[in-house]
Amino acid sequence: MKNKTFIYKSISALMLVGISLGAVSCDNGNLEDVENKGAFDASNYFNNEEQAFTGLVATYDMLRKYSGGFENMVTFFNGASDDFYSGGGNSSDGAGIQGFSNYTINPIIMPASYWKDYYKGIASANLLLERIPNASMNDQTRNRYIAEAKVLRSLYYFELLRMFKNIPLILKPVLVSDDYYNIPQATPEAVYAQIEGDIISALPDLMMKASGANEKGRITQGTARAILGKIYLYDKKNVEAAAQFEMVNGTPGGTSQYGYKLVDNFADLWKVGPVDDPGRYKFLSESILEVMHTNGSRADWGFWGSGQDEGNSINVMLGIISYKRTDVANNDAPDIYASWGFNPITDDLFNFMQGDPRAAATILDAKKYKEEGKITYSPGFRDTGRFLNKFAPRNADKSNLTGATELNFRQNYIAIRLADTYLMEAEALGASGARAQALLDAVRARVGLASVPVTLQAIKDERRRELAGEGHRWFDLVRWGDAPVKLGGRGFVTGKNEILPIPFNEMIGTALKQNPNY
Repeated sequence: MKNKTFIYKSISALMLVGISLGAVSCDNGNLEDVENKGAFDASNYFNNEEQAFTGLVATYDMLRKYSGGFENMVTFFNGASDDFYSGGGNSSDGAGIQGFSNYTINPIIMPASYWKDYYKGIASANLLLERIPNASMNDQTRNRYIAEAKVLRSLYYFELLRMFKNIPLILKPVLVSDDYYNIPQATPEAVYAQIEGDIISALPDLMMKASGANEKGRITQGTARAILGKIYLYDKKNVEAAAQFEMVNGTPGGTSQYGYKLVDNFADLWKVGPVDDPGRYKFLSESILEVMHTNGSRADWGFWGSGQDEGNSINVMLGIISYKRTDVANNDAPDIYASWGFNPITDDLFNFMQGDPRAAATILDAKKYKEEGKITYSPGFRDTGRFLNKFAPRNADKSNLTGATELNFRQNYIAIRLADTYLMEAEALGASGARAQALLDAVRARVGLASVPVTLQAIKDERRRELAGEGHRWFDLVRWGDAPVKLGGRGFVTGKNEILPIPFNEMIGTALKQNPNY
């Protein structure tokens, strides 16, 4: 970029009529370097279906924020919960994740990407929604693209709401002539109303189910209803949330109208297909919103963090430092790729999971293997000897293509799955009644557990065991009001740490007001 001022202003640099180059993936022949904007000329683009699809792909691309790059959602929010520590090589390994884990987070060390990356996705959606009405294409396809873009934009705004609460609501590309430095923050109520309405309006134009291999990963009616139900739950509209979840979930334990069904084997959710069948464990029947990862980009360090690294970064972050199996007979220790040591499991979660059938698939007990002489490893920061097995990087899963091994793990990340929506519906139903009981029972029965009476505490406990390490726990604690008790020992301050500070560089010269007590 030739004007460096724009580098530090997400709302200016990323939401102009030409959004930043990093936000759109398309052939270089379709891009122009517009001086002082660091952008391409959108007036020459979105003329046909192919170009509109490219814009839609750019909007989908920000889903990788959940699990791609060092500043992914899962490891960041795991580390701030009561189930994990930040970990890493030492106490300064990633100022943001360390500061969030011990609640010294402030606007200076708050990673800006959690703000600007979602606004990149929103900018892509806004640009597509403005340009696509004039594109030469089939109206049915056009309406579907519009619907998908609206749902994605709503999801990105929801994540911003959950993290920052007080955010600008921008629904069209911001022009160079606009006063973008003085875009105000909207009320959370206004943002909720907008995104809920957008998803409702999008539903009729979405496909019921993914109709083929090329459609997997795209927004369907079931995906949209699950996202809407989750938004309603956080917006404290439990009746509306339960209604959406019921349509997604169908009969507890059965196959829903959208084809969703709990997988028989819980451990299958975390398996990676072999090199000759990489898709074997992708898009299983339980998957509602799944983030795709591939080794096909052959990512390397030259563009680490630039949006071209398509691997699942959770894998390498959660692997164990200097891990090595020893040469002993009958060594049953897993063959783990030595990695970075983030998110060691707390003793509290380890003890909580004891006796649960999901424990082995969830927790890799390196402490036990080391005591048995089967492995060696180097303890990282806040090491407990236990790590998250769901995303542990196996040597068998290393890429067979060129590119850095660390950046090319191909395990998909399931952002929303059926067990999650079962438990959210049971909660939205007030944790009472026959249907709430059946939903809780179905999650437990899948792993061979007997029924327990449905209560809010039973649902909380089940979510903790079922969804451990998938990035949901911190948000659950805040939503339930349990964070002060569960996280007070970490330094969590009531009235402050329920939301994050707006990154410092996003504030400079703008009308944005910092969140309270930061």
